Amino acid sequence: MTRGQKSGAPLPGGPCGLRERKKRRTREALLHTALGLFLTQGYERTTVDEIVDAVEVSQRTFFRYFANKEAAAFAVQEEVDARFLAELRQRPASEDPFEAMRRAALNAWSTRPESGEADITAELHVRAYRMIESTPALHAAHTLRNVGLEQQTAALIAEREGIDPETDPRARVAVAAFSGVMRMTGQLWGGRKDAGVDALRELTELHLDELGPALSGSWRAA
Repeated sequence: MTRGQKSGAPLPGGPCGLRERKKRRTREALLHTALGLFLTQGYERTTVDEIVDAVEVSQRTFFRYFANKEAAAFAVQEEVDARFLAELRQRPASEDPFEAMRRAALNAWSTRPESGEADITAELHVRAYRMIESTPALHAAHTLRNVGLEQQTAALIAEREGIDPETDPRARVAVAAFSGVMRMTGQLWGGRKDAGVDALRELTELHLDELGPALSGSWRAA
């Protein structure tokens, strides 16, 4: 035993590491299978039994990773949202609020979380996005989730700018404008055949860069 190593501590690459990798693989298999079934036969017609049978695990295993079927449907989107919030917290104080949100949104697709809990690819994201947008029950739930994300984002912006969001509406207004553009970008991206990361970044930058000019000054040529 080397100095400083605690008795009983797992060795690098030991059983603990193997268990964690197995858990990640199981979660990814459940997620990919669930989305595949949602897309091929419909979200409402797909049962948890069908998902676990395809992966050859028990229902208990499924519920260890997802609270319910809806949680599996939104797992990809939640991971992307978590990356955005994490990136926003790390943006330098010298950036103005809009630039911080813009950079956070773009960087969320350029970094991978250290936990590696899910294999979040652009292809998987667009499949999930299209399924959510085309399923009425999920679309309604997505709207409520977006409201929650906007509230978290506005609270972060207010904190970094040192303002009280209850008396100063600027954080909520900025986030509302930003979120509206992001929703439009997502819809455009979901409808494209080349729905990869490059296409997403291109659309995001294009439309976010037009937000300022669209809200100020006259559109008419002199």
